[in-house]
Amino acid sequence: MGTLRCGVVPIGTQEGFARVVFDDLQAHAKGGMQLLWQPALGEQTDCDLLILPTQVENFGEVTAELARIRADCPGCSTIVSCQGLVSEQIATLLTAGAFDFVSTPYSMPEFQMRLQRAAGTLQGRCEQHSSMIFRARTHGLIGSSPCFIKQVSSLPIIASCDASVLILGETGTGKEVFARAIHYLSPRASRPRVTVNCGAIPTELMESELFGCVRGAFTSAHAARSGLVHEAEGGTLFLDEIDSLPFGAQAKLLRFLEDKEYRPVGGTCVQRADVRVIVASNNDLLRLTERGTFRSDLYFRLNVLNLMLPTLRDRREDIPELARHFVEQFTRKNHQPALPFTCEALRKLVQYNWPGNVRELHNVIERAVLFCQSAAIEAEGLELPVNPMADPVPESFRAAKARTVEAFERNYIEQLLMINAGNITRAAIAAQKNRRAFFALMRKHAIAPERFRGPGKRTY
Repeated sequence: MGTLRCGVVPIGTQEGFARVVFDDLQAHAKGGMQLLWQPALGEQTDCDLLILPTQVENFGEVTAELARIRADCPGCSTIVSCQGLVSEQIATLLTAGAFDFVSTPYSMPEFQMRLQRAAGTLQGRCEQHSSMIFRARTHGLIGSSPCFIKQVSSLPIIASCDASVLILGETGTGKEVFARAIHYLSPRASRPRVTVNCGAIPTELMESELFGCVRGAFTSAHAARSGLVHEAEGGTLFLDEIDSLPFGAQAKLLRFLEDKEYRPVGGTCVQRADVRVIVASNNDLLRLTERGTFRSDLYFRLNVLNLMLPTLRDRREDIPELARHFVEQFTRKNHQPALPFTCEALRKLVQYNWPGNVRELHNVIERAVLFCQSAAIEAEGLELPVNPMADPVPESFRAAKARTVEAFERNYIEQLLMINAGNITRAAIAAQKNRRAFFALMRKHAIAPERFRGPGKRTY
């Protein structure tokens, strides 16, 4: 995990006692730990662990502060140091979100042991987070922001069962990509995956498209059709824009979800199908049920498991990673050399509001790659609509710092590899880093050296 950043934050009026704790820890600090006195809290905090020295008379303030830290700094763990608390109060602290408790007067070996235990837990959390991000990438889910990972982390559980899934989100947020990931993570992965855009099928043909029809069922039914439900046998049926489904088809879908039975249009025989149903919408289905345009019984039958996908403007820290992912896709497809972004280009992407979300970003990057005439994608090459009424987008210190550092590291490494034709050893020497450290940075940013060297050459 690297250096453990610990912040000491006094609670109440006991700053003198907190300073003693800080001085003691600093005097006995081991390598790999950095202590900070009263760090800034909130989303911008750089701390992994917060130590809260206090006294028993400030107990109420401690529990309130723990609640604030849990809401504003979800990545931080906390250790409370206090004297004279009874077991019920300690239990309350742990319930409020404290990771551990150190009674005072304390022994330094015990304090260090608890710090090491917290560090170990944080390390495990980081590894689990990295593993989740890697698994998500294999299914086309790119991003590491907390709101995105929150949805991704539920996919293995959702995929392991057969319940219906409702995916909600604005247009372009990746609802079909999530549905595809659920299918391929599930036991049904080797079976058919059928996708239907309900808004693209004429109302009068929807039932026959889904459930099939017998010959002569209606004017244009010149032959019997099996239907998409039958095609998805054993697999997954994904219904996008489910709010466009006509009322008659809604009733038929409800019965299928409840009994796994359906009757083709014009037919008399009931058929069965083993199909998991995933639906998606960019509308508030609950509000549509209140308006009477969507069946409430179908809504509650579909909403067994649900995902609410964040907009791209709600996960701006993922924009650089998504943009580079799309660049890599398009340069490989078009047999073009690797194209890094300039810092100004990344800043322009991050500050735009993206009403079309990931799909709009995808299209903007494809156009930029196709028309790029230089060695890097510049801000001028990104064609974005100008909205003079749009407010400037605020960005937290932590997000801005992380984005800037990430952009610098990636651009710097890519430029060195480009100059040295993909030779890792020469690039590492130019960076004045050892080869292992340089290679670790390449892995961190998923940079493949093969993109920078000519055909038939090896990288050393």
